[in-house]
Amino acid sequence: MEQNSSMNPHEISIMVRTQYLSEQSDPDNHQFAFAYTVTIRNTGQSSVQLIARHWLITDGDNDVQEVRGLGVIGQQPLLRSGEHFEYTSWATLPTPAGTMRGEYFCVTEDAQFFQAPIPEFALVMPRTLH
Repeated sequence: MEQNSSMNPHEISIMVRTQYLSEQSDPDNHQFAFAYTVTIRNTGQSSVQLIARHWLITDGDNDVQEVRGLGVIGQQPLLRSGEHFEYTSWATLPTPAGTMRGEYFCVTEDAQFFQAPIPEFALVMPRTLH
């Protein structure tokens, strides 16, 4: 499990925790599944709404998959000052390790658009001990 956090000028913090999903993975067929839980916290004074996301998912062979879309898990959460939003999603890789990074596109209550960077975090299948 790994944690990363990021701060930006609009005072949004982003923390990510990851987990390897052995029950959804099939290493013999080059399918490695990972869950990631993101906590987005508004530490500023203005309300902020998350509008869209952009992910760069890089596998162990340095192949990059780009994902863009509205909201997260079908929602566009509005975070008032001091509030947080947490969600869990997943990604699959053809290799046992890789990374993800990206950004959220947000808007403040006074219609200022900004990007909240999501720092790179690792997706790694744990080594088993024999």
